[in-house]
Amino acid sequence: MSNLLQVRVTGILIEEERILLVKQKVSDNRSWSLPGGRVEQGETLEEAIVRELEEETGLTTRIIKLLYLCDKPDASPSLLHITFLLDRVGGELRLPSNEFDQNPINDVAFVPISELTEYGFSETFKQLVQDRFPEAGSYKGLKSMIGL
Repeated sequence: MSNLLQVRVTGILIEEERILLVKQKVSDNRSWSLPGGRVEQGETLEEAIVRELEEETGLTTRIIKLLYLCDKPDASPSLLHITFLLDRVGGELRLPSNEFDQNPINDVAFVPISELTEYGFSETFKQLVQDRFPEAGSYKGLKSMIGL
């Protein structure tokens, strides 16, 4: 059997009380998301998140720490969602080429953490960010438990 489980990594990069987001169709209610994507065959989690951030935003990053591990069993195939806290080590903010993307990114921006709900994020997620990620490094069950 193939595609029993997909693994997706997302990165949280915060600078001056602003969080990095990408604008692309997430759902009918939200068009902004955390940068990230699927882990490719033969790739480590670290390689995947560093690659995704560079592809989507132009920024070179490194992992500071694991934040949350979550499930999304209603995805097809089921999804393991891993969120990392990142630090910028280089690069310049830019839009991606979108040449291979069926869901193109239309904007990349650092937005104030205090305005996350205005970008379609839940109050739960906003509070996690403002509280600096309580229980970081833990398994949180369903992805909805972290407000995503």
